[in-house]
Amino acid sequence: MARGTTADPAPPRLLVLRALGLGDFLTSVPALRSLRRAFPDHRIQLAAPMVLAGLAQRSGAVDQMVDTAALAPLPVPARGAALAVNLHGWGPESSRLLAATEPDRAWAFAHPEVPWTAPAPAWRHDEHEVDRWCRLVAGLGASPDPTDLLLPAPVRPEAPGSVPDRRSVVVHPGAASGARRWPPERWSALVRFLLQQGLPVVLTGSAGERSLCKNVAAGAGVDRDHDPGSACAVLAGTTDLVALLDVVAQARLVICGDTGVAHLATATAAPSVVLFGPTDPTRWGPRTSGPHRVLWAGQLGDPHAERPAPGLLAITVDQVLSETEAALAAATVVPSTVVPCTVVPSTAASATVPASP
Repeated sequence: MARGTTADPAPPRLLVLRALGLGDFLTSVPALRSLRRAFPDHRIQLAAPMVLAGLAQRSGAVDQMVDTAALAPLPVPARGAALAVNLHGWGPESSRLLAATEPDRAWAFAHPEVPWTAPAPAWRHDEHEVDRWCRLVAGLGASPDPTDLLLPAPVRPEAPGSVPDRRSVVVHPGAASGARRWPPERWSALVRFLLQQGLPVVLTGSAGERSLCKNVAAGAGVDRDHDPGSACAVLAGTTDLVALLDVVAQARLVICGDTGVAHLATATAAPSVVLFGPTDPTRWGPRTSGPHRVLWAGQLGDPHAERPAPGLLAITVDQVLSETEAALAAATVVPSTVVPCTVVPSTAASATVPASP
């Protein structure tokens, strides 16, 4: 046959299931990058919501997105991979969904209801989310670095020697569940304080959180209709995740609850103050890739409940203002400097944190 008339064989595929949200994806970046290094000749597919595609591209670890909802059957493009890895949860549901794609080989945490997982590592409930998935992929011969969390900074056409404006403070009052939403009037008090200090404020959120952000601004005394030049900008609903990443990367400080934006601050080494309620920051809090401060009353609870968690309500406005002042005072630190997070001590209530399905 004439040379060049046959197509090159397709590279083997490595399918990764992580069909969860923003923070879940960002905590899996070190594991994904280590899979890229360990299997350089494989085409890596990430089965996850398509809204994460831009950030997956920024990570440098993913070749193709397979649009997937949580615990939904995986579509045809995911079938027949050379290797399939479950970074979604412990199972058994997610491991069974992965096996249904009929890969040559599959890897997931051991679960007694899924016999083929028996050789794999055991699930640990007390493990940080980043460390958990690094430990799993290490069983495939990968060498993950749990601190490999940073995403590339935005490329801006600035003059040599110029410094990006990092004066704005990003405030993100929303969260996926009511259990992790600090009351709006407390966010308003925080925004009012920041504006009184002469600091520009950017309120971020999804389209569904735009009314919340506008109410927070109004509660702080900001009238956007009659004062369009106000130092408080409401960006909720106007940015995709990549644009939000760039907003966070340029912030002098990020203040938010236990939500995806907290992980964006970690991913950009932007200084942050993070308010934790029903979840344990030793499992989901920021690591040491930037100057982060964590407030937590030490009370665990249901992170999916509709009402704010008692532990979250225990965090006062004065405590947040105090941590904010300390973070602003330290904002001259180079963003990539390692600064241990600060946790407000309290009596910890015991509770069992359920594993992911």
